[in-house]
Order: sequence, then structure tokens, then C-alpha cells
Amino acid sequence: MKIEPFHIRVSDEVLADLRDRLWRTRWPDQIVDSGWRYGTNQEYLRELVTYWLEDFDWRAQESALNRLPHFRAEVDGYGLHFIHQRGHGPAPLPLLISHGWPDSFAGFTDIIGPLTDPAAYGGDPADAFDVVIPSLPGYGFSDRPHAPGMDVMRVAALFAGLMEGLGYTTYGAQGGDWGAAVSTALATAFPDRVCGIHLNMLIAARPPAGDAAQLTAAEHQLIERFEQFRKDETGYMQIQGTKPQTLAYGLNDSPAGLAAWIVEKFRRWSDCAGDVERRFSKDRLLTNITLYWVTETINSSMRLYYETMHNPALGADRSGGSSTVFKVTVPTAAAIFPAEIYSPPRHWAERTYNITRWTEMPAGGHFAAMEEPALLVDDIRAFFRGLR
Repeated sequence: MKIEPFHIRVSDEVLADLRDRLWRTRWPDQIVDSGWRYGTNQEYLRELVTYWLEDFDWRAQESALNRLPHFRAEVDGYGLHFIHQRGHGPAPLPLLISHGWPDSFAGFTDIIGPLTDPAAYGGDPADAFDVVIPSLPGYGFSDRPHAPGMDVMRVAALFAGLMEGLGYTTYGAQGGDWGAAVSTALATAFPDRVCGIHLNMLIAARPPAGDAAQLTAAEHQLIERFEQFRKDETGYMQIQGTKPQTLAYGLNDSPAGLAAWIVEKFRRWSDCAGDVERRFSKDRLLTNITLYWVTETINSSMRLYYETMHNPALGADRSGGSSTVFKVTVPTAAAIFPAEIYSPPRHWAERTYNITRWTEMPAGGHFAAMEEPALLVDDIRAFFRGLR
């Protein structure tokens, strides 16, 4: 596998076009005092767009990201971008970390140092990892698929090929959101290579309908909450899983529209009590959004929903509605953050996974690596300590 160093450098022309489009945003109307009830609040979005125009420094963020070791490699015909930071310790364990949507590799910068060089952060050098963080196909600086079929199983196969090309025969996998699905797919397809998976969002189906009489009152309440989430919060999933191309014309053309689509998820899915900047600074939000903009990958990123939802072999979904049960035999850790969008009970998860560690966190939500990096790092270290 040919591996080439990669340097992020967005052209001045692309950034000038971005500023011009932001200046020319055509704002829609809004119900008075509606807050975020109808979707992204216009007052906040105007504030964010103004900051994007007047204060956000992409070049500073680009420089900070370029301090990490970036590479590109071709795996089975696809160009994959990835960060590869080698560990400092007696025997670093390779760890493949996969991101989700609408996240990116930039969401993991806070955990790379503590995972690769624990001694520098007050930890034990024996806990060091070689960290590999690829951009999913169709995300960031990885190639955009131009043929159908790039579902999570295909992504897992590409990532397994990447790890093999890097010389890793045994490794751990970690992720949330699509990263949890990819890690799960790796564990099911390559159990001889994956020593364990650590997930901060579990994919676990509810018990079959015939078992409803045996459910506890708490489980019935949980199912009701899942159904309410499905009703109120999964519109994005339905359109991205059925007609992503239609949505992409607007999001790829309007940076304000793209920001509205993404920031609403960071607010709704995080442990922020309705104030998104309790968890994410404007710089952090806009670095992620700008990555989607300058790479023109919002369309290709959304297609992962379509491809996965249209593969009949992949029945388990994020909102808990499927009765499909697959089985992961490798050791599995679950880090349960209280504001996560979907958190099944442990005994539901045990129908699917070989759960060997279950940690209920005191704070945090869907974007754990940004919200609670120290909690996440500590749990990853503790889980893999026994698998080295």
C-alpha cells in the first residue's frame, strides 16, 4: 500500500467564495419567539454566520490540524485520508478510531495526545496506543464514492485493508455514531484481527415484539422515549436515507444552510442543556462545518445513510426500531453518556455484544471525544488494558 504524507491547504479562491456566499445569505422568515422548536434558531445562526465572516480564522485552525501526522493511501481503489500518530510506550496497541456524522476527524484532536503519549498527561506509558483515525469514505479528505454500495460493511472492509497496509495484524476499534457501526462491522467481519471494540453509542435492538409482556415498566418507558425520538428527531435520517441528493443541492450551495443543518445536531445531541456553546466553541463548530464545506462532502457523507439503510443485511438502526440481531463475539466495552441519543439497557446490548465492560458516565453526550475527552480516554485505557 502506497502511503503519502498529506497537508491540508484550502485554496484562497475557495475561502473567498465561502465569504461571498455568507455575505449573500438569503434568510428565511421565522415564527416569533419560537426558539429552536421549528429547527435551527435564526438569531443564533445569524450570530454564528457573522462570526464565520468576521472572526473565524480558518488558516489558524488549518495550521493546528496540520500539526498532526496526516496521510493518504489508496485501499482497494479508494483514496483514504487518515491521521496516524504512533504511541510512546513499551508496546503501543494499535487503535482504529472511526468518526460519525456530522462529525469528522477534527472532533478527536483532544484525545490523540493522551492516548498516544499517556505519560505526558499523567498516565501510565504501558497504556499507549498507536492511533489511526481515518476520514470515512465521502467525508473530509477521503475520496467521494462515485458508485453505489458504500455502506458500513464496505467501509469496515476498507478500514481493515488500511490497518493491514499499515502493518497491523491485531488492533482495537473505537467509535460512536457511524463509528460504532463501523467498529461493530469490523468485529463481526474480522474477529481474528480485532481484539476488542469500545463504543460510546451502542447499536442494540429491542426485544422481539412477542416478548413485550416480559418487559419491565422501565423498559416500556424506554421504548416510548425511543418512539418519541423517532417521531420528533429522525427527519434528517429519513431524508438522508432516502433522498440525499435532493437535500444536497441546498446544503452544497449555501454555507449558512449547511451550518444550520449541522449545528442543530450538535445542540440537540450533546449534553449542553440547550446552549450549544456550553460544549463547543464557535471555532470548534465552524472548523467542523468548514471541513464539510471546503471538501464539498455533505452529499457524499449523507449517502452513507442511504447505502446502509438500503442494504437488507443491515437491519439494526440508531433509533431502536429493528428486531435484527447480529452477534459480536469479541470483547466489547460500552461507555454510556447520559445525553446520548440512544442508550439501550445492558441486557438488550448483551443479546448483540460480548459486553465485558459497561460504564455509565456522569456527563456528556453524543460527541464524547469533544464533550468529555478525559472520561472517554480513561475508559478506553481501562478496557484495552486487559486485551494487550
